Amino acid sequence: MTQKDQHKKLGKTLWDIADNLRGAMNADDFRDYMLSFLFLRYLSHNYEESAKKELGSDYPKTDSNIVPEYGVSTPLQLWYEGNLDDAEEFEKQMRRKIHYVIKPQYLWSNITEMARTHDNELLINLDKGFKYIQDESFDSAFQGLFSEINLSSEKLGKTPTDRNNKLCKIITKIAEGIADFSPDSDTLGDAYEYLIGQFAAGSGKKAGEFYTPQQISTILSEIVTLDSQDPTTGKKKKLDKVLDFACGSGSLLLNVRKRIKDNGGSIGKIYGQEKNITTYNLARMNMLLHGMKDTEFEIFNGDTLLNQWDLLNEMNPSKKKEFDAIVANPPFSLRWEPNDTLAEDFRFKSYGLAPKSAADFAFLLHGFHFLGKEGTMAIILPHGVLFRGGAEEKIRTKLLKDNHIDTVIGLPSNLFYSTGIPVCILVLKKCKKQDDVLFINASEHYEKGKRQNTLSENNIETIVETYKYRYERERYSRKVSMEEIEKNGYNLNISRYVSTSLDEVQIDLKEVSKKLVLINESIKTNTNKHNEFLKELKLPPI
Repeated sequence: MTQKDQHKKLGKTLWDIADNLRGAMNADDFRDYMLSFLFLRYLSHNYEESAKKELGSDYPKTDSNIVPEYGVSTPLQLWYEGNLDDAEEFEKQMRRKIHYVIKPQYLWSNITEMARTHDNELLINLDKGFKYIQDESFDSAFQGLFSEINLSSEKLGKTPTDRNNKLCKIITKIAEGIADFSPDSDTLGDAYEYLIGQFAAGSGKKAGEFYTPQQISTILSEIVTLDSQDPTTGKKKKLDKVLDFACGSGSLLLNVRKRIKDNGGSIGKIYGQEKNITTYNLARMNMLLHGMKDTEFEIFNGDTLLNQWDLLNEMNPSKKKEFDAIVANPPFSLRWEPNDTLAEDFRFKSYGLAPKSAADFAFLLHGFHFLGKEGTMAIILPHGVLFRGGAEEKIRTKLLKDNHIDTVIGLPSNLFYSTGIPVCILVLKKCKKQDDVLFINASEHYEKGKRQNTLSENNIETIVETYKYRYERERYSRKVSMEEIEKNGYNLNISRYVSTSLDEVQIDLKEVSKKLVLINESIKTNTNKHNEFLKELKLPPI
């Protein structure tokens, strides 16, 4: 079994457990419990393996019969009981090396033992463990990480005993399900991604709050990791800073990181912003589950449109944060409240405010403001941004006149869990050399599904290759001059420039008439011949 197959199998195993155990519980609610337990398992295994290295020969060798022999459930707990005076120094070393600490009683191995034996204290211990991890484990960098996990919720059971029993069952099944799989970050991280996707599929419109389908995520990631000035030279070797200002569960950022690392490159730091507190917590867990240290990323909980992140509010241009790559899948046509203060905001001042009815261009301008001079930005938006009038037309026109819109990609409909409408990808740059815009009309290139359409690997590769080499393909892609776009009133409606319909066959009526005359003459001649034969046979003519 390949590594990829193993990752998928683990994800499916965990999804089957979730599907069977959640009962009447809403998928979104159960998702938070399931993913939190998976996260705790990863943190615990990583911590115990690091503790083994740190303590060396002092780490207790016994891995079985700990409970009956010593009354503890983990080797680390046994070490603590025999080395209380050294515990503080040990924890200092662990913070220095892996950036966090977990007390032995809160480790996954202890939690699973309590679940296996149906310990009545499991609920209480788990609640304390979550609070400890979010408040003390990470030097305050992960405050509120489990704030949305309510272990007192009646959704788990009406009484504390019912809830305790339910948790015992869930945790035991998860422990059994993952026992035969590798505990490394790649395996658990990919399983986590798979589960997020499965939960998104069952969440309908809510899925748009936290999940970008992997196939679309791949397109954006491939585009922003290519060299900005000359994509034909391939991927960049390093991205110093990457931003997703509507990051959801962080999958898009992780996809960018994967593309760069798979190519032997490196990323300095990843930055994400997310307004929804539950999704914000998912993103932070997702980063750690993929083996990232807390110093390698920064996720902020706040409103992007109001720019509540101090990091992005620097008024001094010389200190402004700029990013080498920006990706985003913001909420489509979100209603917002633009005001006079926002009209003077440094992000919008040169372009104007997006209308109340649709904040699409507000999101775009927010990201574009922080794009580095050699960077690439790829953002998913509804098609309306391409042709709507009023304030949006003014913003679109200025972006075009300033030569910042590089490529417009039209995608098929029904690719998202949250909406069936077709969407587009806008690629923007501040270092654009070409004085044309590449249009890619991929709206009819997809794999049809029962409930949802998908993009095949070939569909994705065609889009990326067309962008990379600026290929012109019949009924698929075309480079359009600014003069032509200007003649069309700066309207970027894709079908104006790349129509997927077949040209009507031109019919030459004179030629058709000649053929008909010849056919009639042939019929007349052959009929006469036939009648001669009939006459010889003394049969009536036709």
